[in-house]
Amino acid sequence: MSTLAERRKARKDYLKTVKAKPVGEGSRFKAVEKSARLSGAENPGAVAASIGRKKYGAKRFAAMAAAGKK
Repeated sequence: MSTLAERRKARKDYLKTVKAKPVGEGSRFKAVEKSARLSGAENPGAVAASIGRKKYGAKRFAAMAAAGKK
């Protein structure tokens, strides 16, 4: 597990990314994934995907994931 300072920095970086980067680019997903990893999640990618599906819906999130893989 990481230190509190590392987790706070990851959260701050995430908030900065959310304001600066457009949706569907992948940088927001990576920021959430990093924050989840530092918080101790076993599978941070799954945590980020779950949050994305809840926020954008399964259809739109799948479209963004497909665009990100191209």
